[in-house]
Amino acid sequence: MTPRLGTMRLACMFSSILLFGAAGLLLFISLQDPVELTPQQVPGMKFSIRTQQHDGHLRIPTERVTRDSTSGSPRGLQLQVPDQPRPHPKAKAVGSPLRLRQRRRRLLIKKMPAAGTIRGINSSETFVQPRPHAMDSRWASLHQSQQERKRVMREACAKYRASSSRRAVTPRHVSRIFVEDRHRVLYCEVPKAGCSNWKRVLMVLAGLASSTADIQHNTVHYGSALKRLDTFDRQGIVHRLSTYTKMLFVREPFERLVSAFRDKFEHPNSYYHPVFGKAILARYRANASGEALRTGSGVQFPEFIQYLLDVHRPVGMDIHWDHVSRLCSPCLIDYDFVGKFESMEDDANFFLHLIHAPGNLTFPRFKDRHSQEARTTSRITHQYFAQLSALQRQRTYDFYYMDYLMFNYSKPFSDLY
Repeated sequence: MTPRLGTMRLACMFSSILLFGAAGLLLFISLQDPVELTPQQVPGMKFSIRTQQHDGHLRIPTERVTRDSTSGSPRGLQLQVPDQPRPHPKAKAVGSPLRLRQRRRRLLIKKMPAAGTIRGINSSETFVQPRPHAMDSRWASLHQSQQERKRVMREACAKYRASSSRRAVTPRHVSRIFVEDRHRVLYCEVPKAGCSNWKRVLMVLAGLASSTADIQHNTVHYGSALKRLDTFDRQGIVHRLSTYTKMLFVREPFERLVSAFRDKFEHPNSYYHPVFGKAILARYRANASGEALRTGSGVQFPEFIQYLLDVHRPVGMDIHWDHVSRLCSPCLIDYDFVGKFESMEDDANFFLHLIHAPGNLTFPRFKDRHSQEARTTSRITHQYFAQLSALQRQRTYDFYYMDYLMFNYSKPFSDLY
């Protein structure tokens, strides 16, 4: 064998080894389980909205949604997953269940917040976009309203609560949030904004009652059928915040305030009269009668406003007139759906449609308490605020300024600045 022939054979052998190695690498990559290469879709629905500007025109943004594969996509909505590769057909056959569980456990441990803190987790990057031919104009309008509300809320938070996103979520922040596990819903309770009927709806969704009409007021507010999010351990709170659909319903702040005053101070009440009424009359009513001081009954709206605006108020704040921004921490918790009391029926039924609630379940219309009395309206609200001075109205508006700003309510009086 000549040296030249030996060199040629060595070169051929080296080339063959390189080709076999490359082929083996390609085969390994093609058989690699894609589930381990991409984030797992988390069960539950996420409904958060982004807006996009293009050529000076506002485009309809997409919603971020994840849902358990067994439940399908929301009716009238088309799933699109642009950012995730499609699973390989052999993925299930090749992947080891034990290996996948270990991998998911490692990912969960990495994503868990540090001890003593519970971070708010944003929606996952799976998108749902409405199909125009599958949604009538009413659904499309409600969908667009959600986009706008989310945008306004995010902008207000970015401008005035920039540090909130860096804070840790604590059990105190989620103490007003009720949990419905069957449909993966978290509801932040805002008193005087339809909360009694919303809790009835959650109880029906959970299978605790067959109809909202069968649930009494005391069962709603003083029973323990519904769990609060702060009753779960740290891991349970984090899991539900990151995978459940989070929603809240709000109301025009002045109207909500008047509704609370009428309910708690203009009707017999065994808690608000002796606790709040006595303290308010003793501090803000000159020459209060002994009977008034004994019972705490008869508080007038201007006296109630004096208490509300007093930085040294004799008794603490109450959830019925506290700010929504404090009750539900919307700058810290990324709510997926923001409804309004003023459009309650449409918003509520749209939400039930999105979570695939039973078709016969609709939001109840009945008034929970004092059913013979007219609901608090804008006209009634103006009658109460007419009893105040211009300065008191301005200070009350300043008190609720963040709620007006975050939820895009207009100024209720023309002389407010």
